[in-house]
Amino acid sequence: MIENINFTYKDGLLSPGDITVYALSTCGHCKRALKFLDDNSVKYKFVYVDLLSSEEKNNIKDYLAKKSNMYVAFPFLVIDDSTFFTGFIEEEWRRLLKME
Repeated sequence: MIENINFTYKDGLLSPGDITVYALSTCGHCKRALKFLDDNSVKYKFVYVDLLSSEEKNNIKDYLAKKSNMYVAFPFLVIDDSTFFTGFIEEEWRRLLKME
């Protein structure tokens, strides 16, 4: 379903799990979330969902909704394919990424 998605990989000194961010290229919250990860040297991968084909967008949204049992909004943080968080709230991301 999402196996063929081309993610962008960012290397970092911190690796608090397998971190994936689904973002929109035009979203200010998404840009702040990715900058937060970069500024804190977190290793992660991301994809700009709005730059994908309609079929790929729908597949990702369906996959995330079913997997997380959550409403899908962006940025959408996935940790180890088992922890999910919608939106960017720095304090929550710090907690989820064990950066406290």
